[in-house]
Amino acid sequence: MHWLALLPSPPSATDEPPSCSADPEQTQQALAWWALQFSPKVARLEEAVVLEVQACLRLFGGAEVLHQRVRRSAVQAGLSLQALAWAPTSLAALALARAAVSDGLSRPIAEVLDGLPLHCLSAVQAQAAMLARLGCRTLGDVRRLPRAGLSRRFGKALLQALDQALGLQPEAHAWLQAPAEFEARLELPQRVENAQLLLQYVRHLLLQLCAWLAGRHAGIQALTLHWEHDAMRARGVGCGGSLQIHTSHCTRDFGHLSRLLGEHLAQLRLAAPAGEIRLQAGEVLPLIEASASLLPAAPDQALEPLAQLLERISVRLSPERVRCGHLQEDHRLEAMQHWQAWASSGAAPRSAVRGPSYPQPSWLLSCPLRLSVHQDRPQYQQAPLQLLAGPQRIEGGWWQLDATLPNGHAQVQRDYFLALSAGHLVLWVFQQRLSEFEHGWFLHGVFA
Repeated sequence: MHWLALLPSPPSATDEPPSCSADPEQTQQALAWWALQFSPKVARLEEAVVLEVQACLRLFGGAEVLHQRVRRSAVQAGLSLQALAWAPTSLAALALARAAVSDGLSRPIAEVLDGLPLHCLSAVQAQAAMLARLGCRTLGDVRRLPRAGLSRRFGKALLQALDQALGLQPEAHAWLQAPAEFEARLELPQRVENAQLLLQYVRHLLLQLCAWLAGRHAGIQALTLHWEHDAMRARGVGCGGSLQIHTSHCTRDFGHLSRLLGEHLAQLRLAAPAGEIRLQAGEVLPLIEASASLLPAAPDQALEPLAQLLERISVRLSPERVRCGHLQEDHRLEAMQHWQAWASSGAAPRSAVRGPSYPQPSWLLSCPLRLSVHQDRPQYQQAPLQLLAGPQRIEGGWWQLDATLPNGHAQVQRDYFLALSAGHLVLWVFQQRLSEFEHGWFLHGVFA
């Protein structure tokens, strides 16, 4: 098995003052929801979050790619990880994370655990004072003591923890399930009179929201922030207020939502000091992940406009090496697409082209392949073809000159058929008609 242990950073490790730091319970909960995007087997284990990813490694491209993606995604989601470790058991992964050791799979787990200090396993740490007097400094020292004596003196919990970390006993976990709806509350540590100062506390709830959305592979276009006024408010002031935020597109980007909330709070004036806030998600929508693009999403995001980039590359590589494709109306498939140098065609306006009314193959051979014929039936890979549909007659091209052809013209006279091969491939074949230079059957394209 392949277990990951995620150890969140303690509140003292963040840049925020103690009055603004998030509750460790809420931080761990947000981390657990966020981890659901990588595996459905996620559990909270003491102060850490563990997830079993053995069945998901292939989907992410292997263990190393997954480890890097977890680290990178945590930073993008606004989550701070103190350590990330992997091992064949969850307790072993947690012990390695506490010791700031990442890899527990490249060597036998017993060899890895033996060198760790006593505090890496909670059941051992509970007896650390007595074990230290016995001369034990590492988990290996404890494991080498007589098992019967350990059980009588310290109870079964210590041996059970060691055996579970080594994989000698099974582990049981309560798998985490994200709630169907999101609503989080936070009691403020002090009265807040300025709405803009609420943002530093709202960010903790927003972090939980984005983690919850990541676990559901979803996003939102609306959220509502509620606040309750302090009990020491003036007469005539209501119990609280609310602020509804809308986004232009479905998102779960923590940075984007945080900036948007900040802009709205900067224009808000509280009628009375706030003592409690509550964040509620609007309608949850499926978030479609887009593949990364080689080119910038918009011209203003590029360091250099696309037209100037192509112009410079065409000068460097020669114009004929940077080509632009154009569709043109023609009943011959090989003439429906025309490629020419980008320098002379990049700025040319594109006219609308009517699509063909008959099936088009996914792959077109640059030069048709002659097929053998047996008893007037075309063959492919030494097996006869089954003609499914046709003929579709295509003629023309006499107006185009081509010195490479025998008659000096690009004229074709063909009957096209859809054919099924013995290997269950759908092919596009044609038979030459009325040609004094070339007769027979030819393969021209293959359907996906």
